[in-house]
Amino acid sequence: MSSSLSVSAVDIDHQQSWDDDVFPMVLQCDQDFPSLANVLTWVAANRKQLCAHAEKFGAVLFRGFSIADHNQFDKFVTAFEFENFPYDQSLSNAVRVNYTPRVFSANEAPADITIYLHHEMAQTPIYPSKLFFYCEDPADQGGATPICRSDKLLTEMVSRLPEFTASSERLGLKYSNVMPAANDAKSGMGRSWQSTFRAETQPQAEQRMTELGYSWQWLDDGCLRATTPVLPAIREVSGGRKTFFNQLIAAFKGWKDSRNDPSKSITFGDGTPLDRDTVLQVAEIAEELTYDLQWQAGDVALVDNMVAMHGRRTFSGTRKVLASLVATAD
Repeated sequence: MSSSLSVSAVDIDHQQSWDDDVFPMVLQCDQDFPSLANVLTWVAANRKQLCAHAEKFGAVLFRGFSIADHNQFDKFVTAFEFENFPYDQSLSNAVRVNYTPRVFSANEAPADITIYLHHEMAQTPIYPSKLFFYCEDPADQGGATPICRSDKLLTEMVSRLPEFTASSERLGLKYSNVMPAANDAKSGMGRSWQSTFRAETQPQAEQRMTELGYSWQWLDDGCLRATTPVLPAIREVSGGRKTFFNQLIAAFKGWKDSRNDPSKSITFGDGTPLDRDTVLQVAEIAEELTYDLQWQAGDVALVDNMVAMHGRRTFSGTRKVLASLVATAD
């Protein structure tokens, strides 16, 4: 890598390894209090290699780079020269707060709500290729970001749950959720249908859903039950690897609030219900493979959304972790 900074690959507690892979890869800046200008120059010079690391290893943690606030985080992400994937143009279920056009809160759900493992927006036809997280303020207790390699998960599923895995690949998955008529920050999936579909009226929302292949039902209280088209559950990434690209665990275990019943949130593509015990087995296998990223202030993580899932553990105290999504590399 370019030597504008002294940066080393280091080991951290409980870091996972498979053959020549580590998870996550950790890059430590060896200089005390590096200048932002030097950090950005280093990122720009090494961005292609850093993205290749994320694609291979699933996630890269940058530690000690002295990223002080959301504006510096924005500049760090911008140095990679990705196309921005703005929150307001996404179909994310989560309520978020924008800080810059690139940077927003990871999720506004209360601290006592677990956000289960998922690929970002895998429950929609439109999803980012990569995502960045930035820790401005770690929680007093808890608040780790669990991450899990979905290529490793798929390998285990093929071995332990071959019929379910084959059905997932053959049939795909469909997701349903009820969107409120106004943002509900008390829920991990409380984004309103107006915000989700960038619509002011029901006909405008219906036009957008038609374009995306959704089916829908308007409820008496003004909420919207929306169902996706059939989405692939298994996708191929570089080198012929396949990953279990999904929101299965999050939907089945976490899509629960005053409007939503997790048992009705996901089916095979032909409408066949999923077996509860089998889905829980998938969740258990994923947990076996999960690494809990314990945040330190100033940390930045680059996650390849096609390779690794992420979530959020419950926490106490103040926790400020921000996110930025990107579309495709040049």
